[in-house]
Amino acid sequence: MEQIVAVERNISGDIISLKTSNGRVISYRKAIMEIQTGMIEGVQVEENIDQEGISLAIIDTFESLPTIYN
Repeated sequence: MEQIVAVERNISGDIISLKTSNGRVISYRKAIMEIQTGMIEGVQVEENIDQEGISLAIIDTFESLPTIYN
């Protein structure tokens, strides 16, 4: 199984891409799907319900991980 090893953030600080231990760079949405199916380990997904409906979010903020592109 893969793990998250680096992240890329937009100008607002939101995570937009993640790099896995196999070297794949995937979108935030793709990462959520792969965490749910067990392809990526060590991270959990949380379901949030708000005015806009139900959304999924990765619980970890990955503050200690490097950026994908330097």
